[in-house]
Amino acid sequence: MKNNTNIPPATVQRLPLYLQCLDQIDTNSVGISSKKIAEIAKVNDAQVRRDLSYLGTLGTRGVGYDVITLRKQLELELGLVDGLSAIIIGIGNLGSALAEYGGFKEKGFKIVGLFDEDPKKLNKQIAGLTVNPISKMKDVCEKYNVAIGIIATPEEVAEEIADKLVDCGIKSILNFAPAMLKNKPGIQIRSVDLSQELQILSYYLDRKPLKVSE
Repeated sequence: MKNNTNIPPATVQRLPLYLQCLDQIDTNSVGISSKKIAEIAKVNDAQVRRDLSYLGTLGTRGVGYDVITLRKQLELELGLVDGLSAIIIGIGNLGSALAEYGGFKEKGFKIVGLFDEDPKKLNKQIAGLTVNPISKMKDVCEKYNVAIGIIATPEEVAEEIADKLVDCGIKSILNFAPAMLKNKPGIQIRSVDLSQELQILSYYLDRKPLKVSE
């Protein structure tokens, strides 16, 4: 369970980044300073201290933050301690790649189901899982207490799939389809539009990077 429900959304978005920073330091390190975290995360150290203060982690002057304690607190706040089950809907090129991605398991997420409506994809084996029809999605969600639904379908069916996920009791949706999903009460939706990300990168190609404010 998460400890603090009053963390600002902007801070929540940086917590996984801080956890990733801990993976990039020397494994023998006992402590890490806010300045070092800031350098890796590319934010300022005052921001790091403010963000981590929401975890009740104030650090020690001259020593910084205890790495083991900080990692445990970050994992606790992000709900990664007990692990979370997820399913993927849409097993095209992207969905298949997501199913094969080992990083989910490393970060505490277990993919327990793959779903598609294309008869050519049904019963296909990917990463040790069988692709099932969407009609079986609710049974899998109940069996594994699935927390997260990952949408990798074409744009035109994404909203329908999101509604089906909600009907299955899923409260968090990660949407890779190039569609703006409607807000749903009590449901957290995060959308990743790869084409938009490329357009943003294109904007910055001929521009000098902004300096991080102190």
